[in-house]
Amino acid sequence: MHSHELAISDLTVSYSQVPALHHIHLKVRCGQCVALLGPNGAGKSTLLKALAGLLPLETGSISFHGHSVQGVTQDFAYLPQRENIDWDFPATVRGLVEMGRFLRVGWWRRYSRRDAAAVDEAIHLMQLEELAHRQISALSGGQQQRTFLARALAQEAHVVLLDEPFTGLDKPNQDNLKGLIGRLRSQGKLVIASHHDLASVPEIFDHVVFLNGELVAAGPVGEVFSEANIQKTYSRRAFAGPHGGHTSHELAH
Repeated sequence: MHSHELAISDLTVSYSQVPALHHIHLKVRCGQCVALLGPNGAGKSTLLKALAGLLPLETGSISFHGHSVQGVTQDFAYLPQRENIDWDFPATVRGLVEMGRFLRVGWWRRYSRRDAAAVDEAIHLMQLEELAHRQISALSGGQQQRTFLARALAQEAHVVLLDEPFTGLDKPNQDNLKGLIGRLRSQGKLVIASHHDLASVPEIFDHVVFLNGELVAAGPVGEVFSEANIQKTYSRRAFAGPHGGHTSHELAH
């Protein structure tokens, strides 16, 4: 049964002919919350961008619902790392959320009552009503994350791709984001997020994917999130010393 499956087959992605990801095979399903784990430079952001249709594939294919995925698709919503977003772009919270609708309906089709209702619902779910007319440059980090998640909801995307969504958030906003991710999963969405805080993985995610240029291990947290796989994934970079790779202190947390 392929109906709600995202299948990645023999995926290789390179930058300037240097492979960042080698021959990845992976299957995940809607209703799962998947953590991408690995050291810096392991290919986590590259995999998310490839799924979002933002990078060319050197080899392999991506399929969703049994159909080939090529380029940007309305079914996939992508949230880059916060430092990679131009927060000075002149847009209000509502304006940014509406952009998710344009991805769904097309830029040239008339904006309908149903589109407005989808935007209203997304703003309500992310508790942004009081901020709807505020410029995105005036938002806190947690409010910015909620606005981008609202855009993904308005888009009615089935797959939500998040690049380090917890980075830079204080504890209350991290807890809020955990709840929002859980809500997306309960709605049958597939959430795939790169993540670096190993201690919080079992609390937030039900599946893990260990990456280090290639696929090290993937599967349910209870089966695959083990000390052995953590060591296998991170220790290859450990020789890089204090400025490259992860120290044992980072691995412990």
